[in-house]
Amino acid sequence: MKKIGIGILSHAHGHVNIYCDVLKTLPDVELVTAWDDNLERGQNAAQTHGYELRDSPEDVVNDPTIDAVIVTSETNRHADFVELAAAAGKHILCQKPMATTLEDCDRIIRAVNDAGVKFSMAYQMRQDPVNQKIRELLKEGAMGKVAVVRRRHCINVLLNSGFVTGPSKWHFDKEANIGMFFDDANHPADWFYWLFGRPTSVIATIDRVVTDLPTDDNGVAIYQFKNGVIGVLYNGSTTVAGVNTTEIDGDEGTLIHDYGDGPSTAAPRASGAVPLRLLRRGDSEWTTFDLPIPATQAERIAAIPKPFIAYLRGETDTTISPEEGRISVEMVLGAYRSSEEGRRITFPL
Repeated sequence: MKKIGIGILSHAHGHVNIYCDVLKTLPDVELVTAWDDNLERGQNAAQTHGYELRDSPEDVVNDPTIDAVIVTSETNRHADFVELAAAAGKHILCQKPMATTLEDCDRIIRAVNDAGVKFSMAYQMRQDPVNQKIRELLKEGAMGKVAVVRRRHCINVLLNSGFVTGPSKWHFDKEANIGMFFDDANHPADWFYWLFGRPTSVIATIDRVVTDLPTDDNGVAIYQFKNGVIGVLYNGSTTVAGVNTTEIDGDEGTLIHDYGDGPSTAAPRASGAVPLRLLRRGDSEWTTFDLPIPATQAERIAAIPKPFIAYLRGETDTTISPEEGRISVEMVLGAYRSSEEGRRITFPL
């Protein structure tokens, strides 16, 4: 079997190191080369992962041994690199968020569709077995008619001095990535879309509440969907710990998902803890589901590369399209607009 050659376009986003660690274990994959405009960062990555560092992104995409690239640059540069890779006929795994503007999202969609290359967004929440079970239970109608869904997706990076002063601080640069809510709320926004479709409106508050950094650090967005479902998205970057991450309330039952984000995954937990439980109307006890709780959020992130390789191999047609990547960007941009203007925002923007 011919190995799939992979090239890396920037190590700006730290998730790429986890992707590389996984890809190195796959017998049908070869990490060929990378480019990074931060020479020290690129050299360190090349030494760690055992590939050659190239002088330019063109040197990566024009290499005939490269079948696909992973775009993990600053978010506002994604469109440039996707256009470059697609024009060279390379398949693409793109880090989230897809772009910082809807115009750049549209550039990515055109580039991918015009070139006919395979593309996927890197959303690890869709690869989590617990989230997949939640989707299955919703399709079965296990909770009846759903009224309210509360999803917490938090991190604690703004409490980490290494993050706020080191090379990762571009995450909260307005030009490179807008803000921390934009950066990380993209995950639960995609989760809501994946389960409930496109929202019709949003009302939100996003602010700098805890830190003195030049970024928002916490926010809550309330989405309404076509079928009337109210979705409460809470995203914070200064969260120390947690347990309960998702609650889905319907007229026939309630579903609780614990340990579903970074702080709650890392928090101490009771012996015998379970990640998912359902109580239906009339039940005398919770129904629990025997599913794994990742030891770290990195385990969830590590679930991205294998499905992407299977997609490239033609073993599955399951992917996360650029059109879907645009939706989550629009959802979060709508939340920002709502917070700034103090009113409900309707979609499309």
